[in-house]
Amino acid sequence: MNLAFRFSYFGDRFFGSQMQPLLRTVEGEFIEACRRLQLFDDWREASFVTAGRTDRGVHARCQVCSFLTDKPDRAVAALNQVLPADIWCTAWAGVPDRFHPRYSAASRTYRYYFFPAPGDVAAMHEAAQEFLGRHDFSSFARAGDRNPERRILAARVFEDGPFAVFEVTGESFLWNMVRCMATALEQVGRGEAGAGEIARLLTGPAKRRIPAAPPEGLVLWDIDCGVSFTPLPIDEKSRRHLADRHRYHALMAEVSARLAPDTPQYKTSQ
Repeated sequence: MNLAFRFSYFGDRFFGSQMQPLLRTVEGEFIEACRRLQLFDDWREASFVTAGRTDRGVHARCQVCSFLTDKPDRAVAALNQVLPADIWCTAWAGVPDRFHPRYSAASRTYRYYFFPAPGDVAAMHEAAQEFLGRHDFSSFARAGDRNPERRILAARVFEDGPFAVFEVTGESFLWNMVRCMATALEQVGRGEAGAGEIARLLTGPAKRRIPAAPPEGLVLWDIDCGVSFTPLPIDEKSRRHLADRHRYHALMAEVSARLAPDTPQYKTSQ
């Protein structure tokens, strides 16, 4: 049976999602969990594949993988128990043999979180509209020998509490593309560039390379694979991990505020 799983992960303790020898990766941990459950022996024969790759430090709310197994019930019931705490499945589906997470995906959505919000969020939103449509993203990615043209379906920048959030949906993305787009928008928010500069960089071959924003702010938010998934409850191990991470970072934010009381974004009541 061909099974698809939707899953989430924290990316900061992985060397990216793609399997690499001797390094901890998302695919490596997922494949090892499948082997422990004897869902398959060889990931190649099982046609294990994910919908896309994320860089070291990038997180995912919605990643998708699929593989062949003759033990689907065991996979659905036990994968969350065997996966490490920083990866958890959120849904599953039986899919046709022709299904391929990468090639079946009609679109992918990313969110980049800026903290603190870099100034003029309205100007950032307006500038983000320049990305809509099909453009040459040579200045906003590491294209290598790949076609640098990509089609962006939707883009917006909005405020969410102390954050500014850049949300972008496209048919596909190049390496570092969203993070480079985020850098350009941050420059707009700070008044260092305008929408016209983004429009100019989208016309033709690279004029200058925009540097990529730090990976920890990027989340693979959603993938539209045209699949109706059945939700799975988060396991207690991952639930505790999420709670521990929340407590830790809340504590570190407070410690940072006390150690640097004159830094505006960290000011708290005394």
